[in-house]
Amino acid sequence: MRRSSDGPAFRVQGEANSMQRVLVIGSPGAGKSTFARALARRTGLPLIHLDAEFWLPHWTERDETEWQTKLSGLVEGNRWIIDGNYGSSLPVRFARADTVFFLDYPTATCLVRAVKRIVTSHGRVRADSAPDCAERFDLAFLNYITLFRRRKRRKIIACLDRFGGTTAVFRRPVEAEAFLDRLA
Repeated sequence: MRRSSDGPAFRVQGEANSMQRVLVIGSPGAGKSTFARALARRTGLPLIHLDAEFWLPHWTERDETEWQTKLSGLVEGNRWIIDGNYGSSLPVRFARADTVFFLDYPTATCLVRAVKRIVTSHGRVRADSAPDCAERFDLAFLNYITLFRRRKRRKIIACLDRFGGTTAVFRRPVEAEAFLDRLA
């Protein structure tokens, strides 16, 4: 793979065996958890879902101090895949990661995927969520997805540009699928 903010998103050159601490980031609805699960199956790396770690039951946010302590503990390990965006935690996670996958998909793609997930999982707790955090319809969440690229993308690209490890920016789901197929 090569670092790229523009142009072709990725190239596989055997780096899959050197990945030990991996971030999977992007807009809600991009498919971070799905990509991270598939990557974990192919690499054998332990998988951490930030949604399951950040939220307390009934969609209650962790206290900031408690969250920072928990996050520090999560990134201390030598081998992991961490899926989730949580922009305020990016510096801590980037400092420990050796590889970052950014699912930089169009807003429409993310919205469609999020709505599909809400419809198919409504009322149930997903495997990548915290206990007692059932999938729900949340207009503010859909609005967040709508504004994600405009408000968050520039910060993510700046983090990627400063990052000294391996990066891959996928602009379409087919690119991420092709990457995973090459690892199989």
